Amino acid sequence: MDTPITIEEIIFLANVPENLHASFLRVANGLHQRAKYPKEKVLLMLVKMLSEPKKHAFSRNKVTNLAQAVYDLRRNGTEITLTDDGRELLSNEEAVLTLEEQKPQNKDTFSLREDKLHYAVFGKEHIEEGALLQMETAISLPISVAGALMPDAHQGYGLPIGGVLATESDKVIPYAVGVDIACRMCMSVFDIPTDYLKREPHFLKKILTENTKFGMGGEIARKYDESVMDQPEWGATKVIRGLKDKAYRQLGTSGTGNHFVEWGVVEVFEDDALLNLPKGEYLSLLSHSGSRGFGGNVANYYSKLAMQKTVLPKQAAHLAWLDLKTEQGQEYWIAMSLAGDYASANHHEIHNKMAKSLGEKPLKIIENHHNFAWREKLADGREVIVHRKGATPAGADELGIIPGSMSQPGYVIRGKANSSSINSASHGAGRVMSRTKAFTTTTRSQMNQILQDNGIQLIGGDLDESPMVYKNIDDVIAAQSELVHVLAKFSPKIVRMADANRKEGRED
Repeated sequence: MDTPITIEEIIFLANVPENLHASFLRVANGLHQRAKYPKEKVLLMLVKMLSEPKKHAFSRNKVTNLAQAVYDLRRNGTEITLTDDGRELLSNEEAVLTLEEQKPQNKDTFSLREDKLHYAVFGKEHIEEGALLQMETAISLPISVAGALMPDAHQGYGLPIGGVLATESDKVIPYAVGVDIACRMCMSVFDIPTDYLKREPHFLKKILTENTKFGMGGEIARKYDESVMDQPEWGATKVIRGLKDKAYRQLGTSGTGNHFVEWGVVEVFEDDALLNLPKGEYLSLLSHSGSRGFGGNVANYYSKLAMQKTVLPKQAAHLAWLDLKTEQGQEYWIAMSLAGDYASANHHEIHNKMAKSLGEKPLKIIENHHNFAWREKLADGREVIVHRKGATPAGADELGIIPGSMSQPGYVIRGKANSSSINSASHGAGRVMSRTKAFTTTTRSQMNQILQDNGIQLIGGDLDESPMVYKNIDDVIAAQSELVHVLAKFSPKIVRMADANRKEGRED
């Protein structure tokens, strides 16, 4: 029998309040386990209902009563909104139904190993129990070779965010890469005095809003360089071909959640040959985003395919892998690699447009992925696939960026190639509370006071990204002194994020 649908799978798609968890589970598993609806079809039915609760509440269907409860909440002022992943599932309906109709062949069932591998944990005192338990499960996979947990780690979906997992060289786990494939950082450093922020704040805000677009509906017609769309891989598979037009429309845009584009001051602490910037302070632009709807759809499609082909115990179900010796494994690897190129091009679009508006060329551009899988070798020479889900590559003399929050600084780092961390570091400060909890336990006035105290102007943003929901970045950096050398500090000053109404699912 298929495993039951869990509340984690449901709240991954929408911010369902706790008092409706039991109702959602009852309806979902009634359809899945008694009516024998495939899991993906049930989840799709739920997101379709949540996108139009009134329509479903006043028509006779299998989720009518649940829709009525959701609609009543909305009339009383409580909105249940889809997450980015829920909206992507809705927009990718055709692919979901195609996948559901496939008859998986060579379905294999695996058990977890009893002799768990040792793995390093950095900053354990900053890491919640749920993330540690998820890492314990991941390291118990029969294909796992090594693992590590970064100090910003928190519970995610499958592999914890902040988790690093090395697997056998021919196995890749889509959910250990993550839904936002190739989410990355990019920084442009300009030879402009930092008092420009005080002299021309209105101009900087103007070009920031003119050259950025956030959210699932975010599309930009004017392109600076669309050559990434000419890569032959866009014709490699049916899944990729079906997403190309959407990817083109979204080129040069950013997602919601913790994605941002911001002006700030970067202070270089020392003359470093790799960084190649003299000591001092510079006006800088920092962005954080990924591969948009293209990466999200690829992740959802191949994660579900992996779960059909590789059956694992319930607690490890989302860590199902694809074999790179198979057609499906190669398809995912091609799509993931293309998502990496596309994510980089997204950032370059933004940074090139901003530099052009500013009338300056950057002295230095620094960038790195942090949701990706790489072919690498461990210290003992073994070839592996290294999955970094919310972790920064930190190999020998490798530059990276570890951001804080909208009010906390970020850091430019050089990797120390620590073998116990599998050449990795944290990708940020890490959350201390969920988005749902953030909306119920923090206030706009609290957030505004923190921003005012730190001299930060915020365009967009919402309580789920408030500074209070993040760990202290300096504690996180201190916990990984063995992993990275800090070269510079970035202090945000003008921050642009998705508007609150974007997160409520409304489109421009």
